[in-house]
Amino acid sequence: MLDDLHALVEFAQAGSIVAAAERLFRTPSAITRQLQRLEAELGAELLDRSTKPPRLNALGSRVLERARDMLQRTEALRSLASPDAEPHGLLRIGLAHALAEGTLIEPIRALTEKYPKVQLRLLSGLGGELFNRLLIGELDVAIVFLPEGKSAPPPLLTNIIARDHMEIVQGATGKVGADWESLGRAPWVLNPPGCLLRASLTEQMARAGVAPTIAAEIHHNVHLHLALIQSGYGVGLLPARFIARKECIDTVNVLRPPSFELPLSVAIVRVGQLGALQRAVEVLEHGVRHLFETGDTTKPATRSRKGMLTNRRKSQSRK
Repeated sequence: MLDDLHALVEFAQAGSIVAAAERLFRTPSAITRQLQRLEAELGAELLDRSTKPPRLNALGSRVLERARDMLQRTEALRSLASPDAEPHGLLRIGLAHALAEGTLIEPIRALTEKYPKVQLRLLSGLGGELFNRLLIGELDVAIVFLPEGKSAPPPLLTNIIARDHMEIVQGATGKVGADWESLGRAPWVLNPPGCLLRASLTEQMARAGVAPTIAAEIHHNVHLHLALIQSGYGVGLLPARFIARKECIDTVNVLRPPSFELPLSVAIVRVGQLGALQRAVEVLEHGVRHLFETGDTTKPATRSRKGMLTNRRKSQSRK
């Protein structure tokens, strides 16, 4: 029917069947058959054939208005589904809690500056919650941390775009040693049970014969974690890129006990094709990847414990 509606619109614009045929590169008889088929489908005559050439009657004029609207909506749908179309519309992005912080402003700004017709809706949550929202159609993409070597459950598609790792940290004036025995005696600030990062830490501590003493459980709020750690309330886990930021580097001390490793993958997860939003997501992907590439997380993010003690001795000798 859409093709027949298109023929009706062209007929109205051209003013005759012959002119409409020329516009559509068809024969006049083909246009006549299309108009007759549309009338049969609707069960009503749309043309006044008592005049030469035929013209739309009153009903035909009303149908013409709806036909134009329907064709415009159809074209909008095609544009929405086409990866070649300019990105536009609402892009719903899920963010893992540890990634929902200020440095993401730059990738988001780059996206909206390049594609100003895209509107963003951001939601932070746990990885599992974000995956569920993707599956039921409430999100278009999610940016999450995954344990290295892992991917989102099928049918979700996982694209690894960067890597990071978790660090054990204490406040800058903390006195906890960088060994498992000391860490077993120290108070900890951690995510609640069910967190994969906490589970991995607990497993590694168990292999060393110790367990974390929980001072506070924070529901996946990286900024509150940092504040409590900086205050000396306890030691905790934070992403290396996060603590490498200049506003954090002098306020925490990294502790690296023997054999501790907690590598992470940063992934963009989606269900399937994104249509016109695909290129917008590619810009976001590039921005997040650049964010991690420019943040040096391969080196200690702060001063070592040894360096802190040396600086204190120098300070005391000057007094």
